[in-house]
Order: sequence, then C-alpha cells, then structure tokens
Amino acid sequence: MGGHHVNKLKHVCITTALAAGLLGTAGPAGAAPAPKPCKPELLLLTSLTVGDGYANGEVLGFGAGDLSVGSSEGRPVFWEGVKVTAVPLPAGWAAGRVNAVNAGGLMVGTLTRNNGSEAVAFTYRKGDAAVTLLSAAGDNSWGADVNDAGYVVGTAAGTATVWRNGRVVRRLPVPADAHAATKVGAAGINKRGDIVGTATTYYWDEAGDYPVGNSFPVVWPAGGYDPYSLLVENQTDYTIGNRATDIDAAGRVVGFEDLDLKAWYRTTAQVWKKPYDALPTLPGKLPGHEDGELYAISPTTNVSVGSAMTYEEGYPQQLKPQYWPGSGPMLTLPLPDADATGRAKAVSDDDRVGGTVIDHDHLVGESAAVWTCASRQAYAL
Repeated sequence: MGGHHVNKLKHVCITTALAAGLLGTAGPAGAAPAPKPCKPELLLLTSLTVGDGYANGEVLGFGAGDLSVGSSEGRPVFWEGVKVTAVPLPAGWAAGRVNAVNAGGLMVGTLTRNNGSEAVAFTYRKGDAAVTLLSAAGDNSWGADVNDAGYVVGTAAGTATVWRNGRVVRRLPVPADAHAATKVGAAGINKRGDIVGTATTYYWDEAGDYPVGNSFPVVWPAGGYDPYSLLVENQTDYTIGNRATDIDAAGRVVGFEDLDLKAWYRTTAQVWKKPYDALPTLPGKLPGHEDGELYAISPTTNVSVGSAMTYEEGYPQQLKPQYWPGSGPMLTLPLPDADATGRAKAVSDDDRVGGTVIDHDHLVGESAAVWTCASRQAYAL
C-alpha cells in the first residue's frame, strides 16, 4: 500500500424509524412479501492517512458486492467494505482518483503529476501489478466512466474519446449544429453504449468586442449515430454553463447549470429526457438551500444524487447530500451529527450512495462515505 497505513476503522450506523418498521416482523398471511433484508448504515471508510491524521477522501463509483472506488489523500483507491487499497502509481505520477468501475471489476480514472500540469487516463483491475495508461501524458487525458462491456470514455487531446482493451476505438464528433470553436468531453456511458458529455464553446463576436460562450450536454447514441445537442436556456452568456454528469439505461441525463459572475454564484440541478426535444426539467431544491447539483444517476432505478448548498461570499456553505427518487421533492441523507456536512457523488442499483462526509465538530477531515439501503434513510427536510 505504498508505505501508507490505514487509520482506525470508523463505522457509523444510522437506522431510521422507517427502516426499523420495514425490518420488523412479517405481516399476516396474504400480505405483500417483506422487503429484502437490509441494514441501513452510514459507513465512514478507512483512508490512506498515516496513523490517525486528518483524512481526505470520497467515493465516486460502485462495483459488484461491496466494492467502491474513489480517492483517498489525493490518490486513486478502491475499498472492499470499509478496507482501503491504493492503486499502484507509475513512476512520475503522484496523485489521481478512480472515477468508475464496472461489474467485472475494471476501474477507470485519472492520474496527475506533482505539479498538476499533466493528466492521463488509466484502467486498473484488482491484482494487476500496474495500471494501464490509455494515452501519452502530453494528451492531457481524463478517464471518466466504463460500462460492463469494457468501453471506457473520457477526454484526450481536447476531444471526447472511447477506449477498449487499452486502445482508442473512437473519437466522438462535435454535433453538426455546434459552433466551429466547440470542444467536447465525455462524462458517462450506460450499459447499451450511449455516451453523455459536455460541449463547450467560447469565442469573440465578429467585431471582437465581447466574448460569447455556451455549454450544453451532448448524447452520442450507441451504434455510432449522430450526436444530440441537448437544449439549454443560455445560448450566448459565457458566465452561464451547463454540465452533464451521467446517463442511465433509459437515456436520462443529469447535471446542472452554473452561473459564475464575479461574486454571484448559482447552481441548479437539471434532468434531460429522451427524445431530447425539450429544455431540462428542474427537480427542485432541498428546503433551506438555495442551490444544488446532480452528480450521478443509478443505472436503471432512476435515482439521482448530488449536493445541496447555499453560496455565501462566493463559497458553497451548508453542504448536504441530496437524493432524488425521480419524482417528488428533493430528499437528503443522514450525517453523523448536526455540524457535519457532506456530498453525494455515486449511486448504484443496489441502493448504495457514495460520497464524502465532512465532520467539522471532531475535525477528522473529509471521510469517504457509503450510505447502504439509502432509500430507507433518505428523508425530507
């Protein structure tokens, strides 16, 4: 584990009254079958911190069983249950993270140099002696996601790219209706092979007097068909951007709109649905919070997760994980105490949510976290 030692196991179990009811005795004959046994917990995962120092980590994806992936102390890692294992770093690469893992255990992520000036996409499988680098360092590439067929998506040399078995198999085209200055990057891929990403355009008007900017989600359908440019409100204001973060098996796309204008910030969660002929729907805000984002959607169960926040003097405050079941109000997930904050970054079909918990009260840092049986823990504010 590169000379690092895991810190002491931290394990917080949070069981709601609702969960207790669901786990109670069976009903009378003829009643609906009892739900699958489940133990709702908030697991704070071990980190690569030497000794019991300040932790820093986040869960970014889920594999089969109790496998989860992400980062700890700035390094790419995976967890089995709560036990952390570092991904071996090649010489010259000091940091990174694992962004996703498929059902077969193939992980994909990004490595960065000490100086942060270069990045490279990689794949790795538990037990491998080394990672597989997907491009040259000069390509400045990122590995974003992988599906169960082994197709890896990300960005290399400024364009959305698909790899398989360690080789580039496709460079994804810019939509035909986009401006000539548009660049595209990939963010996610679903089981059938539909890919989602973000197109970004920035140029000066014809007179050279002011900048014009626009960003919008793009979906590249499986089978190599022409990409869709998804609709957004903003078309020309460079201070407003739209980012796609994930796509599910039904083609639902999640993400958010960002406004960044000097000291004025706004983040709004958004969802786009097939046939991609309408503006995004807005799932709403977590009560008591002015802003929010959606970062991931489950493969088939239409559950999205992200973070709720309110900006104060340009910084996000009052961070809470948010959980949206696909309809109804935005919900949140429990935290260890009233002073803790957190973010949700990953969600699985088997009802796990991953992210990070920041324990301000005990000053233990940002712990990688997993909420098990999350639907039974989610609640309205």
